[in-house]
Amino acid sequence: MTTNAADGVERAGRQVAGHKAFHVFCRSGLVARGVLYLLIGWLAVQIGLGDGGQEADKQGALQTVADKPGGTVMLWLLTAGFAGLALWRFSEAAFGQPTADGRKATKRLASFGRGVFYSAGFVTMLNFVLGQGGNSSNEQSKTYTARAMEHTGGRWLVLAVGIGFFAWGVGSVVGAVRRKFLERLNTGRMGRRTRTVVKTLGVVGRASRGIVFGGVGVFLGYAAVTFDPGKAKGLDGTLRQFAGTPAGPWLLVVVAVGLLVFGAYSFCEARWRKVEAVRNGSPGRGRGRTGRGGARRLLPQVR
Repeated sequence: MTTNAADGVERAGRQVAGHKAFHVFCRSGLVARGVLYLLIGWLAVQIGLGDGGQEADKQGALQTVADKPGGTVMLWLLTAGFAGLALWRFSEAAFGQPTADGRKATKRLASFGRGVFYSAGFVTMLNFVLGQGGNSSNEQSKTYTARAMEHTGGRWLVLAVGIGFFAWGVGSVVGAVRRKFLERLNTGRMGRRTRTVVKTLGVVGRASRGIVFGGVGVFLGYAAVTFDPGKAKGLDGTLRQFAGTPAGPWLLVVVAVGLLVFGAYSFCEARWRKVEAVRNGSPGRGRGRTGRGGARRLLPQVR
């Protein structure tokens, strides 16, 4: 009875994950991510040029939207989009990514981690829309770090999170340089010039985001090593540190432009990203078999 119930839940999950409406929901999340990064990048550019009033992070971006006519509607759309991002990543964790090795445990675990990351973003945005405000990324980073360090082993947890962010950042930069992201795009539907543009946006944008989040990881690790929560920094604080380097504010502007590029690239992903999860297949190398042909089956392709 329990097995039948579990099979029924899995079957229902696959049907939902394979529905075109769910794919549209996922793609709307990529659009929302693009809008958010365009806003964060623009706020960071303004800070670099000495004309920044808002923090260059999610809170600053949301406040910018809220101050515009129709901002409330836009905020709800962005929040719903992040819910789509989280559900999409969790569906990949459950059924596999649409790549040759998409059912490997490491791939599915990575999708689960991103699902948790986008879930946190969704909760933050929902609280903002509901009028519960929220602190800046710097304040949140310091607060959570301090709370963690109050408990036994909390220092090592902060260090582990910092290493995780740093590894994610490095992996993003390496993946961008090696153009690994192209494997997750339907490049066959692009023209030659379009492919070149998308590839350029992906390399610059993904590398820039990797550098920033790698920096967040460095500051978290530094806070753990020095046992000083005040050393932790969020997205805004990390970006501002670029202005404190010998290159001055112009380095911040360059990195900020990279985030703008990532925002534009997110729109390309919304158009060409493979969002269907693997339907059948054995763990390990993702070589699922169906029938006698042994061909790997995917959930219906998004057109």
